[in-house]
Amino acid sequence: MGVTIKEIAVICGVSPGTVDRALNDRPGISEKTKAKIIEVARQLNYQPDYMARSLAKGRTMTIGVVLFDLYNRSFAQLMNSIEAECRRQGYFVDLVLTNKDPDNEKKCIEHLLHRKVDGIIIFAINYGEAFDHYLKSLNVPVVTVCNRVSGDWSYIGIDDRKAMKEAVQYICGKGYERFVYVCPPLSYRGKTNIFTQEERFAGCLEGLKECGIHEPPVIVTDKDYVGAIGRMSFGDGEPRTAIVCSCDIYALEVMNHLKGRGLRIPEDVGLMGFDNIDVLKYVTPALTTVEYDVEQFGLQAVRCAVEQIEQGSAAPVPLLPYRIIAGASI
Repeated sequence: MGVTIKEIAVICGVSPGTVDRALNDRPGISEKTKAKIIEVARQLNYQPDYMARSLAKGRTMTIGVVLFDLYNRSFAQLMNSIEAECRRQGYFVDLVLTNKDPDNEKKCIEHLLHRKVDGIIIFAINYGEAFDHYLKSLNVPVVTVCNRVSGDWSYIGIDDRKAMKEAVQYICGKGYERFVYVCPPLSYRGKTNIFTQEERFAGCLEGLKECGIHEPPVIVTDKDYVGAIGRMSFGDGEPRTAIVCSCDIYALEVMNHLKGRGLRIPEDVGLMGFDNIDVLKYVTPALTTVEYDVEQFGLQAVRCAVEQIEQGSAAPVPLLPYRIIAGASI
């Protein structure tokens, strides 16, 4: 049987409450006493009794996370950040993946409720008044990430519309005349929650309008978006064209296709992504993209959830910052 907080308290000549403050990095204790307690705990290989803590607090110390999938590197980065911050705050993570299926999303939420999670962080697929009422019926704290459900829920995100508008204005400043916008999720408009993608598309249109580009962009929503790009002509004799992708993952596939055709980037065709996923450091030419701190998304989502769990409410989280990364592809 492992050593307990009470036993560490006796050895150190302090109260169990003081040991608890030291081990959980809480205020109200001197650095000298804290260092002594931590060293004794280390020597005795102290391991927290999470079951006892859960029973004492009336919580499972678990936060459920509902994501699309982990194919997109930005989701994988987000999940790593969520898990790290949960662990730092003494919570475990129960992850479920919806595969972008609205019915499966509700099944995933029900699974988390049966597991008695203390709160839920969700990148929602469902939307609308009925789903809003459904979330309210759960009686657990909910934090939404990227895809907004309604103003009744804590929301973590950036101003996607403004970010994409500024990205398009940046491209226009480079003298591009024709635009192709690649966003397969737009084919789900009116069917599922694609709030983030709709905002980015709206920003693209606003940016073009403000730059005086009257020709509408070619909008690619095909699942086989690379095939659609393959039927287009670029380079000699064609207007100077920029392909704007709503996510980096699409831009990387398009870049690979363009290179396979022997097209030069950006001489024959410009290319822009969005997200600045971590694998871009291996890509040539360096992709011009929009960056936001995905780790902050995870950190703020967890902090917001924990505040609601432990205090009953949470302060609104401001929209997070972003910036354009000027690569060599535009």
